[in-house]
Amino acid sequence: MSDTPVIGVLALQGDVREHLIALASADALARPVRRPEELAEVDGLVIPGGESTTMSKLATLFGMLEPLRERVRAGMPVYGTCAGMILLADKILDPRSGQETIGGIDMIVRRNAFGRQNESFEAAVEVAGIEGGPVEGVFIRAPWVESVGARAEVIAEHGGHIVAVRQGNVLATSFHPELTGDHRVHALFVDMVRAMG
Repeated sequence: MSDTPVIGVLALQGDVREHLIALASADALARPVRRPEELAEVDGLVIPGGESTTMSKLATLFGMLEPLRERVRAGMPVYGTCAGMILLADKILDPRSGQETIGGIDMIVRRNAFGRQNESFEAAVEVAGIEGGPVEGVFIRAPWVESVGARAEVIAEHGGHIVAVRQGNVLATSFHPELTGDHRVHALFVDMVRAMG
């Protein structure tokens, strides 16, 4: 891998374009990923926000669920925001019927924990490992992490709830940093992908 890693954004549903922009600004070559053969060509992957149940069903429909699980198990760096965090959880507290996860982080996540769409908010969040002060987090029907296992590291909390977790090469935030113009979380993830090179 060169100094410019190729990072995919899972483009089945959700705010794909904003992640592509954020990754490009953090010096990665960013591209949408919809099919297993596209997944095979990337060094890392972002799973965007959206609707986690829909994304899980589309991943199954597009033949992506097993290839995603295999790449995560094999150590590919992955970063999930909001719905992406839910998909990276080993367990969902209140799954919808037929909802599956990719897994990768030993955590239990509660869907829509911060409330409905009209209860969306922004907040300054201190994230361990990110310098330069708090990150502006946009919370939209955001999940939170109920509990983590021994291998998962809590890197941010808000209002007494876990909102960012890292386990090895897998990173997840319940907020959307891609909507703020502050690309430090994406830069952290790009560095994680580079470190695999």
